[in-house]
Amino acid sequence: MSKIIVLGSGMVGSAMALDLATNHQVTVADINTASLEKLKAKNNAINVLTADVRNSAELINILQPFDLVVCAVPGFLGYQTLKNIIEAGKNTVDISFFPENCLELNDLAVQKNVTAIVDCGVAPGMGNIILGYYNEKFQITDFECLVGGLPKIKKWPFAYKAPFSPIDVIEEYTRPARYVENGCIVTREALSDVEQVEFEGVGTLESFNSDGLRSLLFTMPHIKNMKEKTLRYPGHVEYVRVLRSTGFFSTTPVEINGTKIRPIDFTSRLLFDEWKLGETEEELTVMRITIKGVDDKGQQTIIYHLHDNYNHATNTSSMARTTGYTATAAAHLILNGMFDNKGVFPPELIGKYENCFHSIMQYLNERGVQYVKTQY
Repeated sequence: MSKIIVLGSGMVGSAMALDLATNHQVTVADINTASLEKLKAKNNAINVLTADVRNSAELINILQPFDLVVCAVPGFLGYQTLKNIIEAGKNTVDISFFPENCLELNDLAVQKNVTAIVDCGVAPGMGNIILGYYNEKFQITDFECLVGGLPKIKKWPFAYKAPFSPIDVIEEYTRPARYVENGCIVTREALSDVEQVEFEGVGTLESFNSDGLRSLLFTMPHIKNMKEKTLRYPGHVEYVRVLRSTGFFSTTPVEINGTKIRPIDFTSRLLFDEWKLGETEEELTVMRITIKGVDDKGQQTIIYHLHDNYNHATNTSSMARTTGYTATAAAHLILNGMFDNKGVFPPELIGKYENCFHSIMQYLNERGVQYVKTQY
């Protein structure tokens, strides 16, 4: 039985802790004591620890007794937290999805003899793993990932609920989106190139550019066309663009009655209530991965479909399941010695190994997260 610490007790962090606790000794650390108490009530065997990951010296000291660290902190804390985990010499799986380039920490991880698997959720995450697997099978020319987490009930105006902090969602709506077209990196504003897409069992959704390719821009430069787009219910993009265009996402402080406040902080506070996903609120995750290329048999098109729903048996949200269980599957790759390379590894560099790919797929399938493959 391994000793694992999970940093972050939010919706996804808690789901990962509960999953890992079935076979391992798990501790969860967070600054939010109420969140820790809620998790403890679900499984009393999980140890909880009140801690502030922003205190680097304290964090490095806390990590010492553990065999593996699973990092589920908010994105704006992610890079420094991952750096501290590596400094502590601890193997880790990370889903914090920070904006910085994870590969900049590779040399440090090699120096510290650390295995760090990053961006290991649903997207980025499983899309990368699938791409990494097929990149070993044939010459890929095109990769597209369409993905979104959606509430079952569409509440006006946004028809959206977030399993993550609103500040992380807003980051997705403001960070310039990069994709690859004809071998060139193209940068567009987020929320651009809106298209209507049909999904069986869901209906019409709108897709828009978001900066989801991340490490693929650097690890898969030979693929001529790559794009990741986020999915929402129709109408969502227009409302968010209005907020963005009128300055509600600005980080420049404004003064109101003698008090300075950043508009993004005010907006995040309001949207926290508007977007907060209820404890047992039904939602779903949909994803479509399309890979095109050529092998010795000619043109190949491979599509993976995911349609995952809130799980009533475990009271676990779909986004927590699809994100969290990908990360815990990767955690078992490290713990079982199936993947022990040293350095920082985005998921496509894990999926390239056939045994790792099939292990992750089996792990997810055992938990009811099913990727359905079609090939043309």
